[in-house]
Amino acid sequence: MDDDAEIIAEFLVESHENLDQLDRDLVELEREPGSRERLSSIFRTIHTIKGTSGFLALNRLEQLTHVGETLLSRLRDGEVVMTPPIAEGLLSMVDTVRALLDGIERTGRDTDPAIAVDPVVAVLEALLAADPVAEEPVVPPPAPEPAPEPASEPALEREPEPVPGPEPEEPGERRTVVDSSVRVDVDLLDDLVDLVGELVLTRNQLLQRSLGSADAELVRASQRLDLVASELQESIMKTRMQPIGQIWSKLPRVVRDLSHQLGREVELMMEGHETELDRSLLEAVKDPLTHLVRNSLDHGIEPPDVRRAAGKEPKGTLSLRAYHESGQVVVEIADDGKGIDPATIGAVAVDRGVVTRDQLARMEARDVLGLIFRPGFSTAAAVSNISGRGVGMDVVRTNIERIGGSVDVASEPGRGTTTRVRIPLTLAIIPALVVGEGGERYAIPQANLVELVRIEGDDLSRQVEDLAGAPVLRLRGRLLPLVSLAETLGGSSSGDEALTVVVLQSDDVRFGLCVSEVHDTQEIVVKPIGRQLKALSMYAGATIMGDGRVALILDVAGIAATVGVGATQQEPADRAAGGADDRTALLVLEVADGRRAALPLAAVARLEEFGRDRVERSGTAEVVQYRDGILPLVRLAAAIGLPDTSDQGDQISVVVHESGDATGAVGIVIDRVLDVVEVVVDASEVGRRTGVTGSAVVQDRVTDLVDLDAVVRRSGVPA
Repeated sequence: MDDDAEIIAEFLVESHENLDQLDRDLVELEREPGSRERLSSIFRTIHTIKGTSGFLALNRLEQLTHVGETLLSRLRDGEVVMTPPIAEGLLSMVDTVRALLDGIERTGRDTDPAIAVDPVVAVLEALLAADPVAEEPVVPPPAPEPAPEPASEPALEREPEPVPGPEPEEPGERRTVVDSSVRVDVDLLDDLVDLVGELVLTRNQLLQRSLGSADAELVRASQRLDLVASELQESIMKTRMQPIGQIWSKLPRVVRDLSHQLGREVELMMEGHETELDRSLLEAVKDPLTHLVRNSLDHGIEPPDVRRAAGKEPKGTLSLRAYHESGQVVVEIADDGKGIDPATIGAVAVDRGVVTRDQLARMEARDVLGLIFRPGFSTAAAVSNISGRGVGMDVVRTNIERIGGSVDVASEPGRGTTTRVRIPLTLAIIPALVVGEGGERYAIPQANLVELVRIEGDDLSRQVEDLAGAPVLRLRGRLLPLVSLAETLGGSSSGDEALTVVVLQSDDVRFGLCVSEVHDTQEIVVKPIGRQLKALSMYAGATIMGDGRVALILDVAGIAATVGVGATQQEPADRAAGGADDRTALLVLEVADGRRAALPLAAVARLEEFGRDRVERSGTAEVVQYRDGILPLVRLAAAIGLPDTSDQGDQISVVVHESGDATGAVGIVIDRVLDVVEVVVDASEVGRRTGVTGSAVVQDRVTDLVDLDAVVRRSGVPA
């Protein structure tokens, strides 16, 4: 159904309901002519029908209701008193409006010639022109009625030609748009959802009991209950789903008013307004989305003269896009404004005491952007009625996370900002993976689940490594941070010979959660956790399992924040710069007092740390005993012409490199590993020298791009 058809259908349902009430009000008004409350109610109803019919280009309906509205206006203002002729005229108008609505439902237009509108309009106009105290009543024509069936008559010499018409319908065959819908109280829907949730819990318990039963009838009945409960749950959940366009409908006015107030020229583009999510979530995200739109206008899109000076079109673009992804609704608010400069954010954060200079120096660009969500943070130079008070973005994130969602900002200075909000489809019943740890069961929302990985035997030592003191898993060429669920919960890892890893994704953060057991996937009913556990960010709620025991639902974003797992994917600006095929995975290092270098991750076999006392010499070369062999060492800083500072501390960090034609491996000694990123490498000739192919900006820092093979050749180590 297209947009116009949906609007007409809603108009018909609402108008028919209002007309039924209008009949009752007019009859009561005839008995109590002085009731201003009823007059105002009747006037509002006709006014609404008139306005919508004009919008939909239903001209005959608009003409009829316009005259009726004028008469009602004079009655409301006391210029005319209610008389039987006026009551008859208004009731005749109501009947004609109803007939026109029926015609609109059949044909989509109000042009049915069988419905006489002009005589009714003439009667209403005569009532308007008549003396209010005239004794001679103006009798309106009767309301239009369906044509009677022709009586049986003798056959004529010449039969008339048949006139084609609609096929006769059996009683009850045609259902009108009014009959196809019913208004239900929202509280009743909420009660139904709660009852379905309890039914799902009971179903899970029966299914678990029937699994080991030898009673074939019980098994069949439980399977039938499972099917019916699933279908009932799906139907009930659909009754609460509403298009996100309902909360977008007010945004064009917000953008229009605010752009005029700020002196901006803005074009608003909206895509995906039909995307549906739960009604309760719709209410929860209305205010945060409105604030993000206002923020894009105030802080993002520049005035026309500034945009011209920057080589942009004077009119900025603000786009809203909603779509489904991985069982969630994603809403993107993007502008082509000035973007967010991490340097500006950092300076303001230090000035306002949000972070210290030392903390800022250790932060990556992505973390600096995240400071805008801190309470009390604002970049506005002065407080206005729009911004500058330091409240807003922190409330946005709090409200979104309260409903199990997340919000993330990506920006490129001079190009624009994109805020991405992820929202669960519903909070009531969700699919989840049930895992076990320490004798307890935990549920992980399936929306965050990427894959399951089982590592055993020699693969453990080959794929699991230590990166800057933290375990990582080498999975298909990428390093994935590992988090032990047992240690996160305050226990200790079991140290088994096999490792079960649940790969999870939250925003741009992907990590592996090591668990003891994996049970199965279930549809679980989300229950709020008690106030005693509210402060624990690792839990998103609780559920009751099939055996009646309570299992806590893990909050993936909360676990990532608790253990300090950062983003492992490429930077947003790099994502925008090129396609997936152009990206290169780099291992970013620190060498020589804060100087940065990057190695192709494909050239890195392993990451190791050795005690300094294990370093020995063989001739002029430094070596260590490694895996029943000898590993020659090359100091990276010295090899690329920088002062070597890797002798500090009791440990040395080593990148093990194996070239394609090598008979052995070489250890590249570095200061420390900083990160693994995927970027579109835009190399510059600046800094090109032996062992360095050039330089590039990686994570907003100038970084030397190292040619490992050239470094090894220069060192003289056999490779």
